[in-house]
Amino acid sequence: MAHEKNHDYHILPPSLWPLLGSLAGFVMLFGAVLFFHDHGPWMLLAGVVGVLYVMFGWWADVVNEGETGDHTPVVRIGLRYGFMMFIMSEVMFFAAWFWSFFKHAMYPMGPQSPLVDAVWPPVGIETFDPWHLPLINTLILLCSGCAATWAHHALVHENNRNDMKWGLIIAIALGAIFTVFQAYEYSHAAFGFSGNIYGANFFMATGFHGAHVVIGTIFLFICLIRLQRGHFTPEQHVGFEAAAWYWHFVDVVWLFLFAAVYIWGG
Repeated sequence: MAHEKNHDYHILPPSLWPLLGSLAGFVMLFGAVLFFHDHGPWMLLAGVVGVLYVMFGWWADVVNEGETGDHTPVVRIGLRYGFMMFIMSEVMFFAAWFWSFFKHAMYPMGPQSPLVDAVWPPVGIETFDPWHLPLINTLILLCSGCAATWAHHALVHENNRNDMKWGLIIAIALGAIFTVFQAYEYSHAAFGFSGNIYGANFFMATGFHGAHVVIGTIFLFICLIRLQRGHFTPEQHVGFEAAAWYWHFVDVVWLFLFAAVYIWGG
């Protein structure tokens, strides 16, 4: 009885995941530096594999904790707050790319000085028409967000697991289509990443967003697998809730990219 739990908190047992995650992250970063200096990609790839292994193992433990009763209401509140802080860090991450794009758009560098022959986009850059494939991708991503919202509503308000399943399937499929269209757009770009500040800003901003779309699609796919295994209830579904928040964040970032980079910046 002396060790009986009489509180709503979850006291975690000792774990190697934080240490392994730190080591894998260091190997990945150091490998990236070596790769950029033409020393081969092997250390970078080893670090990426290590990070993915830690993510899989650590999150599997968290899922197991949620399914065995450790995620009390108090713990779920903490998980939500933690994910909100993560989303805020992502907001600041993308703010850096928007800052760079707006700075160079409003104060473009000319051959002599910022005030002489300075135009944006730079001379020779043929930008994308925002009202063709970018607009289609915008509609695809917004419809995917609506499908994720449908899945959330089906679970929380109706406890309808079949509708939730189809909402997730539609959201995942549309996310995958967005990625394919983005790759097609990149393959037809009239400018490259290097040699001009417009291309560097464009590919960094939209490329990182594309990476987030891939990650978010994987998140939703994992939620679909968990749903098929009987996970999630209207009261306890923090994992799916986090994935839905992340997906809506990806939607909002794309709307800003579409308006700022494709329309205004073009």
